[in-house]
Amino acid sequence: MIYLDNAATSFPKPPEVARTVYGVMEKIGGNPGRGSHKGALAGARILETCRERTCRLLGANTPEQIFFAQSGTDALNMAIKGFLHQGDEVIVSHQEHNAVMRPLMGLQDRSLIRVRMAEPDEKGVLPPQSLQMLITGKTALIILNHASNVTGCLQPAASLIRFAHEKGIPVLLDAAQTAGTEDLSCLQADMIAMPGHKGLLGPMGTGLLYAAPWIELRPFREGGTGSASESLRQPDLLPDRMESGTHNLPGIAGLCQGIHFVLQHRQEIQEYEHHLARHLEKELRNMPHVQVMGHPDRESTAVVSFNIRGKDAGEVCDHLGKLGFALRAGLHCAPTIHAFHGTQGAVRVSPGLYNTLDETDAFLLAVSKIQ
Repeated sequence: MIYLDNAATSFPKPPEVARTVYGVMEKIGGNPGRGSHKGALAGARILETCRERTCRLLGANTPEQIFFAQSGTDALNMAIKGFLHQGDEVIVSHQEHNAVMRPLMGLQDRSLIRVRMAEPDEKGVLPPQSLQMLITGKTALIILNHASNVTGCLQPAASLIRFAHEKGIPVLLDAAQTAGTEDLSCLQADMIAMPGHKGLLGPMGTGLLYAAPWIELRPFREGGTGSASESLRQPDLLPDRMESGTHNLPGIAGLCQGIHFVLQHRQEIQEYEHHLARHLEKELRNMPHVQVMGHPDRESTAVVSFNIRGKDAGEVCDHLGKLGFALRAGLHCAPTIHAFHGTQGAVRVSPGLYNTLDETDAFLLAVSKIQ
């Protein structure tokens, strides 16, 4: 199998990630915060190390503001449902994933909030004036998808966040496709939601939410935290307030190792993956019956989606799968970006750091034969 589905989950992982996950399960018998024996203390150190490394990745200095989640979707739910109040208005981009839109629509359907969608320019980029047109006295939050999981289109997050802050509005950044490859340390987002299993190279079932010290969040789930056990109320202490229940310690240990790898090699990973993706996109655009989604001059991550005229995307993907290529076709849980481009689905190819140029050329050859 030639794996080209890294936008869904990165694979394979660095060998040290897998070794760390297994090592925790084999050697550390303890629940962090639920004991003072060696195993529990070792587990607690893993959690703290992962928080500290995430701070380095984000350019933050408050490890207690890093909250562990079950996934990027879980982190977004923690942020959205923990921050918004009845009567609030939220501005979103046109390229949001359902991990953002479904929680928002659920709140809107119960008449708790109102969602307003900003219109991009012809390149799919949000200009500040598109946000300005939607801001009212009730605007409580702007949610920005940093990079589309369909077209890879990168939004100018730094300038949009600065604009939002000038208006006194906090920003939640969905970094599902950029954490681990793009530099997030210079963006100054108020909240950043990240999956652990994509660019951060950790296991599935892990995620992170960063919330700046001035952001007040209500807990998304409540229960045992290992602290303030005498109280029947959720503790105010951070990060405990946001992290009830037993942590996924093996997963977080693997994530910690993945972040360590990223901190050492992020620039190289970014440049290499971009090189492969730009090669794929250039050659696909040269094929007469292939339509590539996204403006050719957009800034983007290593994600390319395309259709072949007259052929169903699912059938194309299935055919490529039989030839040994791991891909994903469909709407990619992002119907609004497909609506913007007028597509009913697409085939997505997303190379990663372990792919080679020979593998991308083999894929291009297979597509050319199909078209």
